[in-house]
Amino acid sequence: MSILIDSETTFIVQGITGREAVNLTRECLDYGTGAKIVAGVTPGRRGREVHGVPVFDTVAQAVEHHGGPIEGSVVTVPPAFTKDAVFEALEHGVELVVIVTERIPRRDVAEMVELASERGARIIGPNCLGMIVPDVIKMGGIGGPARDAGKSYAPGPVGVISRSGGMTTEMSSTLTAAGLGQSTAVSIGGDAIIGSSYAELMPLFEADSDTQAIVIYTEPGGRMEAELAKWVTEHDSRLPIVAFMAGRFMDEMPGMSFGHAGTIVEGIQDTASEKIARLAEAGIVVAEEISQIPAIVRERLSAAGV
Repeated sequence: MSILIDSETTFIVQGITGREAVNLTRECLDYGTGAKIVAGVTPGRRGREVHGVPVFDTVAQAVEHHGGPIEGSVVTVPPAFTKDAVFEALEHGVELVVIVTERIPRRDVAEMVELASERGARIIGPNCLGMIVPDVIKMGGIGGPARDAGKSYAPGPVGVISRSGGMTTEMSSTLTAAGLGQSTAVSIGGDAIIGSSYAELMPLFEADSDTQAIVIYTEPGGRMEAELAKWVTEHDSRLPIVAFMAGRFMDEMPGMSFGHAGTIVEGIQDTASEKIARLAEAGIVVAEEISQIPAIVRERLSAAGV
């Protein structure tokens, strides 16, 4: 099992004729058992192909060509047009939208997330690299070219959630080198407003029999860690969680931004030290270094009898 995507997941790439999207499409097609990219969408480019994937002007045309519902979309269009692209996907029944685009206005993101909620859909991102089920499928640029992704990710019992796309791969690679593979790894995005937080993904991992532990990468700023700690406590989660907190130096630099748009520390509750304490209260172990994560995961799994 896995969460969100599997070998049968169908998806489109919106903005597929852009340079980065062309590369992303190739990477996804080459990985695992082969992604089921059933169409691409770029207005004015109907009739073209990108690595054998037919291109259409609209999502409606793509759905019609496919002959039925399309489960997902990877959105790579420029920030000014992202909201329209996401709205179009949601209005045509797409239930999982991975938004790669960064620097999208916050109001647009809020409106996209609200519409997704109304439609019973889920957004991953924006400003993310997507997700991967090792040796099966990747949806987005996560892990880079298929050969590189194959070195960093391996099937296993650890779910990975990260605000940083690059650190999703870094932590997974560290786990893989230690013989601990991943069930599903998700790059959720580092912006102030995103579609899916740690706490919102936890019920999916909790229900996944292949997931036996969770590793998260987090940063100062925002309230997601507080939400995660609350969820874990209230739901008595079966999953041991190990976290790595970057940017601890920011406690001495209030008001500064580190790494991502969502890492602006606005008050004491946003600081690294406060977040670490809150996570610890919920039974979540915070590693001092990424290299320590595999040993801590093994220890927690052993304690849980796994």
